[in-house]
Amino acid sequence: MNRICHIEIDDSGLPAPTPEIEQERRVAVFDLLEDNSLALPARDGRAVPPGPYRLAMAVREKRLVVEITLEGGDKVAEFHLSLGPFRQVIKDYFQICGSYFDAVKRLPPSQIEAIDMARRGIHNEGARILVERLEGKAEIDIDTARRLFTLICVLNRGG
Repeated sequence: MNRICHIEIDDSGLPAPTPEIEQERRVAVFDLLEDNSLALPARDGRAVPPGPYRLAMAVREKRLVVEITLEGGDKVAEFHLSLGPFRQVIKDYFQICGSYFDAVKRLPPSQIEAIDMARRGIHNEGARILVERLEGKAEIDIDTARRLFTLICVLNRGG
């Protein structure tokens, strides 16, 4: 039961997403809900109720805010993570995604594949940073981290 069953992304105040960014968001949310892992360690000597969990993500005051509640709405955790460690990898990710989206329209498959491999490498780096930043707060597997990193990028498209 250590999984996410619902995801809410508060992107109010951000510019409207491009069709490509909206597609990335939809795919990440779909994939997350299909397969994910989220475990919360005991806090203050008390066990955290088992999931499934509802996850809400937003950026407030240049910090990623992640709120985790039970299906019934009871809050079990809230994290405020500095976005500083993510800045460069988010910038790199958007640059390579732009190249990838352009390449899909005009380049042969072999060149598209090379760009996609670079995109996956940057994506993996973002996921690694997220796992590090959540250490002691939440345990997630690499696939969950990759999908959550995509959503962090979506929340940072305006800045």
